[in-house]
Amino acid sequence: MTQAQFDFHSLGPDCILNAVESMGIYPETGLLPLNSYENRVYQFRAEDGRRYVVKFYRPQRWTQAAILEEHAFSHELADAEVPVAAPLRIDGETLFEHQGYRFALWDSIGGREFEVDNLEQLEQVGQFLGRLHQVARGGQFAHRAPLNIDTHGHQPRQVLEQQAQLPGHIETAFFTVLDQVLAQVAQAPWDQAQQRLHGDMHPGNILWTPDGPGFVDLDDARTGPAVQDLWMMLSGERSQRVMQLDILLEGYETFCDFNHSELQLVEPLRALRMIHYLSWLTLRWSDPAFPRNFPWFGTGRFWEEQVLALKEQLAALQEPALSLTPGY
Repeated sequence: MTQAQFDFHSLGPDCILNAVESMGIYPETGLLPLNSYENRVYQFRAEDGRRYVVKFYRPQRWTQAAILEEHAFSHELADAEVPVAAPLRIDGETLFEHQGYRFALWDSIGGREFEVDNLEQLEQVGQFLGRLHQVARGGQFAHRAPLNIDTHGHQPRQVLEQQAQLPGHIETAFFTVLDQVLAQVAQAPWDQAQQRLHGDMHPGNILWTPDGPGFVDLDDARTGPAVQDLWMMLSGERSQRVMQLDILLEGYETFCDFNHSELQLVEPLRALRMIHYLSWLTLRWSDPAFPRNFPWFGTGRFWEEQVLALKEQLAALQEPALSLTPGY
């Protein structure tokens, strides 16, 4: 097995350019790295005057079938006029390989940062999310892992126990509160309807274009509760989050019904994201990009802060769920 099968060690500029040019696309500018740690993503302008984005998928993360399922979902949404970035079809294919690396190309949609505190924009995002979910409910994934307490809670905990190097004086406190959080998460109503999702709908994956929002990066598309694609747009004090939720759902429910009992999953999903993030950093630490970009990871102070963050999340899990009902 070559090193390229495991990481990006061999993915130098020549390899990237040769891969792109093998598709008949010839960059005339340098490769601008875009913000992505999981994959390697670059933007460039080509001789044909168009701006492109090329993404090299992290080896061994997804199977080829899972990546193709992501691409098919993107095109299904785009064909329904949901504003998502869908990979280019070249000779009928969307996924290519060069020197052991799988990659895909997109037209760069551009746009500015989505303003979470802009309530007009938030309502429009809600509308397009409703359209996205309306289409998503018409099919199902066969090759992509679901989002649940096992994949984002128990499995990450096992990674942390076996591979994370916690300071000895913090380890007991960390796993004690982590297990308390997981026990509380397990009590959430996970028997809600499951559907296909964008999966990682944080504000950074929404670009604001002249035509409204554009959704990018379906790399984490998976099956789970609909509220997963909504809760990351809520921030601030509880009253602010309730107001944001009201506006978001006003737009969403124009196109798609929402089961309000799923609001009980907001804090459990936040807890799972916190745990999964820690295991993700642990698993990726051998990639040179991670120590360079996350130098604070693994320090005693970092793990002390995680104990505190988990304690705060445990308290949040014990509070009443968000609700649009007056008095809550």
